[in-house]
Amino acid sequence: MKYVRLGESGLRISPIGVGCMSYGNPEGRYKWAFGEAEALPILQHCYKSGLNFFDTANGYSNGDSEVILGKAIKQNNWNRHAVVIATKVWAPVGFGLEEPLSMSEEERNDKGYVNQYGLSRKHIFESVENSLKRLNLDYVDLLQIHRFDPNTPVKETMEALHDLVKSGKVRYIGASSMRAHQLLEYQYTARANGWTEFISMQNLYNAIYREEEREMYPSCQKFGMGGIPWSPVAMGFLTRPWKSFGESTRGSGQGQGFLGQPMTDADKKINEKIEEIAKARSVSMAVIAIAYVLAKPFISAPILGLSSVKRVDEAIQASSFELSAEEIKSIDDIIDLRESQNMKFIGRLSLTILGLYGANQMISGFDIRSFHCHLSADQDKILKMSGAQSLLHLSPDFTSSGVWIAVGMPIATVL
Repeated sequence: MKYVRLGESGLRISPIGVGCMSYGNPEGRYKWAFGEAEALPILQHCYKSGLNFFDTANGYSNGDSEVILGKAIKQNNWNRHAVVIATKVWAPVGFGLEEPLSMSEEERNDKGYVNQYGLSRKHIFESVENSLKRLNLDYVDLLQIHRFDPNTPVKETMEALHDLVKSGKVRYIGASSMRAHQLLEYQYTARANGWTEFISMQNLYNAIYREEEREMYPSCQKFGMGGIPWSPVAMGFLTRPWKSFGESTRGSGQGQGFLGQPMTDADKKINEKIEEIAKARSVSMAVIAIAYVLAKPFISAPILGLSSVKRVDEAIQASSFELSAEEIKSIDDIIDLRESQNMKFIGRLSLTILGLYGANQMISGFDIRSFHCHLSADQDKILKMSGAQSLLHLSPDFTSSGVWIAVGMPIATVL
C-alpha cells in the first residue's frame, strides 16, 4: 500500500478512507447499515489489506458506528500507532433509537437534547469524551466539525478545538460539509490567534458533482488542506449503468438520480462515459469512478462505504489505477463548469473580506481601471506595504498580471 500525506500535514493515510457510516444499527435511521456481526470481518479485511484510514462520526447510528470500529481495533489487536481514526462532532446522539436530527430545534430541546449538538465549547468537549468512550481509545487522530454552526461564535469553536489538540485527546482537526466562505472564516480566525488549523475537508465530490472545484478546493489548497470527499461514487450511481439505479437497498428511495434529485442528461452521459471507459479498460465502473476522483490534485483520499470484502478489494484496485489525461478530460468535458462571471471584468468590483472579528467589510464600487498603476507591483512589496498576510489573485484573464487583493488581519487592502 502506498500511503499519502493528508494535505500538507505530516499525517500519512491510505489513499482510500474506510467510511464507517456503513456500519451501525439497521434498526435505526440507516436501514442499510451493517450490524456488528457483518461489519467486523469487513473492517478486519480493510486493515489486513493495508487501509489505515477509518472515518466515523458520533451521529452515525447514534454512536453505534464508533462502538463497532472500537471493537474492530481492540478485538483484532490493531496497531494503534499505524491506524488513523477520524470522527466528527456537531450532531446530537439520540437516546435509544430516537432521531434528534429529524426534529425541530424546539422539539429537540424539549426532549432533553439542549447543549448536546452544535459546536459550542461545552458540546465539543463532552462529545469528544463520549466518542473516546465508544471507541475505547485515549485519543483520536482527526476530529472533524461535521457542519457549520451559525449559533456559535467561530472563535469559541476554534479555541475549543485548539485546546483539545493541546490536551492530547485530538491530534489534528478537520472540517466537513460547509461553504467555502465559512471554512475561510474558521481558518483565518485560527491563524490570527495562533490556534490549530484544519488539515482536511470532507465534502461531497464526485464525477457528477464538481461544484466544489469553484471555491472550496482552491480555498483548501490555500491552507494546505487535503480533500477527503464523501460519496465519490455518488451513492452507487457511478458503479452501474444508470438504468439500474435504485435497485439496491441503499439506492432505494433515492428517486432516479443522485441524492433524490431528478436525473439530468449530464448525469446519464457521465454514467455512460464511465461505463464505456470501464469496458475498454476491463475493470468495474467503481474502479473508474474512484480513480477519477483520486486523479484530482486536491484530493488526498476519498471516503468509501465498503459493504463487502469484494468492495474493499475493488477500492484498493482503484487506488493504484491510473486514468489517462484524455479519459479524465472526456468525463470533465460533459459538465461545463464555467468561471463565475463575478470574477471577470464587469466594470465594477464587489467582494466580501472577512476581518479579524468575523465581521463583513464590503468593498464595492471600485473601477478596476483605477488599479492599473499597481498591477506591475512586486508581490513582496505589496505584502510589505499593506501588512497583509496573503494575496488573492483575481481576474487573471483581464490583464497579463491580473488584480491583486491583499488580505490580512485586521484589515483588507485593495490594490
